Amino acid sequence: MVMSEELIAAKEAMLYSQRIAQLSKALWKAVEKDWQAWIKPYDLNINEHHVLLIANNLKGASISDIAKFGVMHVSTAFNFSKNLEERGLLSFSKRDDDKRNTYVELTEKGQSLLLELYENFNQTKHCVIEGSVPLKEMYGKFPQFLELIALIRNIYGDDFMDIFEDSLRNMED
Repeated sequence: MVMSEELIAAKEAMLYSQRIAQLSKALWKAVEKDWQAWIKPYDLNINEHHVLLIANNLKGASISDIAKFGVMHVSTAFNFSKNLEERGLLSFSKRDDDKRNTYVELTEKGQSLLLELYENFNQTKHCVIEGSVPLKEMYGKFPQFLELIALIRNIYGDDFMDIFEDSLRNMED
């Protein structure tokens, strides 16, 4: 029996979707474990750390910005930002030209905490880094994920990827 082009396309799309789902889930589990181990001594969870990183990189981000670039619901972004404000790591403000949105900025205490986190990155084990080292040794650099970057750009847009690239440059500096 000959499969129709439509059935082949549907099967190919389903297999592609499942491959992405399984690989993403497996990679996320390793990333999550590494991330939690790194930030646990600082009494932070992943969402709180992510909010701090975004606030640092966007310099006066709105809660909507944090939700968008943190890939989280606005209420989640607000609640975790509020927790960080209560700990003195973030400050909330309104702008004269925009009273509807709430903006957050890192406090000095928040900036110090991020710097300490960066300095102590190597104090914990990182399965993802260890799994990538053989590729770095073989090719002279860590994987660049060009296809994945293109896929994410197609899903979330240029603005998302521009912020992503800017944040990596900020961390590098």
